[in-house]
Amino acid sequence: MKDRYLEVTFRRGKPLAAYLYLPRPPRARSVRTQEAGPGLRIDYDASGRPLGLEITAPGQVTLEAVNGALGGLGLPPLGPEELAPLKAA
Repeated sequence: MKDRYLEVTFRRGKPLAAYLYLPRPPRARSVRTQEAGPGLRIDYDASGRPLGLEITAPGQVTLEAVNGALGGLGLPPLGPEELAPLKAA
């Protein structure tokens, strides 16, 4: 996968969880997860490459928190429009 994208899971019209997929090689699998702040976890593959951000508390996670985690990984920040689906409901 070349581009990152956000997948949001809804329950009764409210976001339950979300996952920000990061660019990764085909068939990459998560082998380790690290806390990245309240409601945020980072998944890594066997070589230590970040695969994605789990957003376990969509109502509490801010754009600033997500961008802080991405910045800590040396990745570019999200624009507000990229996180908009999470805040839409």
